[in-house]
Amino acid sequence: MPDRQKDRLQGSLFIISAPSGAGKTTLCNAVLEYFPDMRYSISYTTRKSRAGEQDHIDYHFISKGEFKKGIESDRWAEWAEVHGNYYGTSAEFIARELSAGKDILLDIDIQGTMQILKRFPGSITIFIMPPSVDILRKRLEKRDTDSEAVIERRLQNAEAEMTQKGRYRHLIINDRLEVAKKELIDLIATYRH
Repeated sequence: MPDRQKDRLQGSLFIISAPSGAGKTTLCNAVLEYFPDMRYSISYTTRKSRAGEQDHIDYHFISKGEFKKGIESDRWAEWAEVHGNYYGTSAEFIARELSAGKDILLDIDIQGTMQILKRFPGSITIFIMPPSVDILRKRLEKRDTDSEAVIERRLQNAEAEMTQKGRYRHLIINDRLEVAKKELIDLIATYRH
């Protein structure tokens, strides 16, 4: 069997990280639309659902007790506690889909990426950068969803996250959205063919 065919028996795990406001959600949605057979890993969380969020679509909403049992049983490929709530990625989902030859898209932060790489070292990591901190500030202000204090905190976090970009295999600068979409789709396509 040619190596190329053998490789396709195992799927690829694509991990995308970006600071808040860099356009990660829009880019991930473009990838999923372009590659409809690609699986998207939906995170588990113990936080309450927000207006408009749906269980098993936006998140898998579970109890803290169930989440903690998952920590003890090594259920999570990565997990974190944020503001008193737990968030995690199912290791079983990733392993099952990869072994079935399915490619997976995972949208997580840097900390989560480093945890995932310990368990799935062959993952393809992609960091999305804003063109500059000033442009990032304008994007966050344009959203009109956060106070000035929250925007400042997001910008500080973004600057810290951007110092970690060298830990990723690929870097895409989202200066012009349509160009960044094409660049990301083309990059993923090279691994899928």
